[in-house]
Amino acid sequence: MTATGGTAAPAADAAPAVPTALTRAIADYLVHVGVERGLAANTLAAYRRDLRRYEAFLAAEGATAVSAITRRHVSGFAQSLADGADGGAPLGLRSAARTIVSVRGLHRFWALEGLSDTDPAADVHPPQPGRRLPKAISVHDVTRILETAHTDTPTGLRDAAMLEFLYSTGARISEAVGLEVDDLVLAGEAGEGPSLVRLFGKGSKERIVPIGSYALRALDAYLVRGRPSLVAKGGGTPALFLNARGGRISRQSVWTILKTVAEAARVEADVSPHTLRHSFATHLLEGGADVRVVQELLGHASVTTTQVYTLVTAETLREVYAAAHPRALG
Repeated sequence: MTATGGTAAPAADAAPAVPTALTRAIADYLVHVGVERGLAANTLAAYRRDLRRYEAFLAAEGATAVSAITRRHVSGFAQSLADGADGGAPLGLRSAARTIVSVRGLHRFWALEGLSDTDPAADVHPPQPGRRLPKAISVHDVTRILETAHTDTPTGLRDAAMLEFLYSTGARISEAVGLEVDDLVLAGEAGEGPSLVRLFGKGSKERIVPIGSYALRALDAYLVRGRPSLVAKGGGTPALFLNARGGRISRQSVWTILKTVAEAARVEADVSPHTLRHSFATHLLEGGADVRVVQELLGHASVTTTQVYTLVTAETLREVYAAAHPRALG
């Protein structure tokens, strides 16, 4: 018998599939991470997708109970993710790594709950994505941006000072917008040499960074001719960089300002405030600065983090060599 329109009606006695023991064990884990660990809905949905794929792989391998799963199953699943051998779409390194993390968490939970005598996923590690090199722009492009930012309006003076400051100090955007006027140690107060700024990085860790002469002149112009007009519109905040209403400028506003100035300067690269930080580090190393000094200026806890910039300069050297040496390429 058919329903209206000729479409076959579902059988009245059709029953939903009975959850297997494996399905119920996975559901218990999802309840655990959702309730006890308070995962966000999107994160929990990603866990559910990952583990549904894992369950389908195990079913195809004939492992339908927690006790039947071995390290061979886990490593086989990990291997299948890259090429889609489990019947699903192939995953990139980052997605595959996230999936394996989900599986490792599942088995750890089962072992702690006594559902499994061993943890077959303990020695199966997620693939490591390749190190993504920081994006830096050339000194020429930085100069074009900084020269385009200069105007005589209060906000223009602020924009010039802010962008010069970011490139001169390598400060994170959060560090720059969090600055107060008293964090500057201006020339004359610090004696000879460049002025200094007190930056507060991750974990409120303090460091002292010098400010170059170009940025110093831009800051001086802003503090004398720009900031007084802006602060008069607000409640007298001690913040260094102010918005048009006299309050502390936001990170999103700085991002928008830089994008606008970069477009006006006809810089084709995709530029963000962090691009200026990357360019600061890269240009210092290209100029001969010691990696340990750059580490201190950037506020990196480990020199390993800073050493990624040496890969950028090495890549630049290879490109120049390949383009210039007559026998570099055969």
